Amino acid sequence: MKILLFGRNGQVGWELQRSLAPFGQLVALGQEGEGDLCGNLMDAEGLARTVRTVMPDVIVNAAAYTAVDKAESEADVAAQVNAVGPGVLAQVAADIGAWMVHYSTDYVFDGSGTRPWREDDPTGPLSVYGRTKLAGEQRIAAANPKHLVLRTSWVYAARGGNFARTMLRLAGERDRLAVIDDQHGAPTGADLLADVTAHALRSLVAGTGRPGTYHVTAAGETTWNGYARFVVGKAQQAGRNLKAGPEQVDPVPTSAFPTPARRPHNSRLDTGRFREAFGLVLPPWQQGVDRMLQEIL
Repeated sequence: MKILLFGRNGQVGWELQRSLAPFGQLVALGQEGEGDLCGNLMDAEGLARTVRTVMPDVIVNAAAYTAVDKAESEADVAAQVNAVGPGVLAQVAADIGAWMVHYSTDYVFDGSGTRPWREDDPTGPLSVYGRTKLAGEQRIAAANPKHLVLRTSWVYAARGGNFARTMLRLAGERDRLAVIDDQHGAPTGADLLADVTAHALRSLVAGTGRPGTYHVTAAGETTWNGYARFVVGKAQQAGRNLKAGPEQVDPVPTSAFPTPARRPHNSRLDTGRFREAFGLVLPPWQQGVDRMLQEIL
């Protein structure tokens, strides 16, 4: 099998290079491309040419415009990367009979209520980022029936910057922290996403899985405040010298930190459909965060 991966340098893309390698030949591209191959989702012609040059069995798109606040003032760029580019990839994949795998977000919903969102719930994005990601989903579904779109939330990785590293730095510098306590979701590791992608893809190629859109997050839920408390507490247990402990992480509402883009308060995603379709178990969010902390502490 030949797989063409876009977004190799991102959190999920980096892990996908590991999880997809056993499938066969993996061609992984960053935005800068490689040789005559284009990895820039802003270049529709280059993307189509690259797919027809590589002739993959599967295209996996882990590239995205993820600067949520900046997208409010760069709507055209966000739309090109999150919607137009993926749509082009899905159409060319359909032309050559290839599968299309893509990642989306809880931001396609309006964040109301407390029930975990199901795949068939009405969408209602609050931001340019959410609207462009939803448009990408729709273009992919319209272009190629052989698609797998995985919506996820609160993605992190040990590699590079992340929320946990920020909290550890601030807890080492300040006596108290103020962290949002009215947004609910599940921190989800890039490694978990990459691994379940590989399992699901194997099922799809074998004809035992069902294409479509699925929700994939780690099990359980928390708030950003609960996430921060967990991180700081684990760091203290590991002997990290911090000025602020879990009890010094104060809960504050979203309104305490105004941003250009509105964030959903309810980012809970119901993963039952994915687990049933592919026979997989999604571990609790604490397990993945604890493992990540062991790597960075």
